Amino acid sequence: MINYSLASSTWDEKELAAIQRVIDSDMYSMNTQVAQYEKDFASFFGSKYALMTSSGSTANLLMIAALFFKKDNPLKRGDEIIVPAVSWSTTYFPLQQYGLKVKFVDIDLETLNIDLDQLEAAITDKTRAILTVNLLGNPNDFARINTLIADKDIILLEDNCESMGATFEGQQAGTFGLMGTFSSFFSHHIATMEGGCVVTDDEEIYHILLCIRAHGWTRNLPKENSLTGTKSDDPFEESFKFILPGYNVRPLEMSGAIGIEQLKKLPSFIAQRRKNAEYFLSLFADHPDFLIQKEIGDSSWFGFSFIIRQDAGITRKEVVKKLVDNAIECRPIVTGNFLKNKEVLEYFDYEVSGTVDNAEYLDKNGLFVGNHQIDLTEQLNLLHQVLSK
Repeated sequence: MINYSLASSTWDEKELAAIQRVIDSDMYSMNTQVAQYEKDFASFFGSKYALMTSSGSTANLLMIAALFFKKDNPLKRGDEIIVPAVSWSTTYFPLQQYGLKVKFVDIDLETLNIDLDQLEAAITDKTRAILTVNLLGNPNDFARINTLIADKDIILLEDNCESMGATFEGQQAGTFGLMGTFSSFFSHHIATMEGGCVVTDDEEIYHILLCIRAHGWTRNLPKENSLTGTKSDDPFEESFKFILPGYNVRPLEMSGAIGIEQLKKLPSFIAQRRKNAEYFLSLFADHPDFLIQKEIGDSSWFGFSFIIRQDAGITRKEVVKKLVDNAIECRPIVTGNFLKNKEVLEYFDYEVSGTVDNAEYLDKNGLFVGNHQIDLTEQLNLLHQVLSK
């Protein structure tokens, strides 16, 4: 029986050798392997700086935190930030933790990203930042977003944790804003055990990220830096010098070593995911029962989404049962409508711009299946056969 899982291992002997290399070095905490991965990551995605973290969630945390420590025009508690109503929970939690006023905007039911007409209507003089989310591999239309904010003092950020390798007009998703975040969890485009990255072209932001990733100390800052000026040449003096209220969200050296090898494979992984997507589209385009995601730019196809059409005459529960009975793993589309989580929203300062009808419809009628870095022709044929019944 064919098994269609959500994800599969991307490792081979190269990753195992990378782990052994770290074991042989007897250096397990963040060191030279992480530094090399960051250098390779920045080069691959066309950013000046990349900072590896323990997860995509902590990458989001540092991205938001860093904005509060800028010397000029930092964010402050109560500032308004716009987000789409559909994303993962840790897109939103750092916003609450730093006291931002969160404004939720509906999504486009075709692209699954933020509805750009609704976004335009939501922007006011109070808007300080927009956190875009590139959902399931699909980049946003950044040309239009940049037009919307061109004459405004609004910070653009990207949660690109599901869309590594996606591009819009030839530019890598995750690099359109002041900062962008990535994830390298097992089910994502590359896997480094756990892991995430923040990229930026802003040197001051990069130095803040270096500091707050590791305890808020100065140890990891360059000698000449934007935070303290010139560091002492005495490493003992700089060992435990703290300047910002930071965290410890450093990655393991093993994760950095694995990442070096995974990045080498990423172009082939993305190419295969796109081949799988071409075949998926040939099977499900204009399907009478399902809407499928409309590609913006060049998606990296994290997975394949289905939204049941209003006149389909079937329920999601029925669809899920058919898939599970045929060994096809599926999940909700991330958290669905995040606004349904009333218990956690009691801790938020938030408002909803307009309605979130599309997010609510997706929440009740949407699901997705996985995409992989291997040929899925047999699995997609099975999927088509099952859903055609």
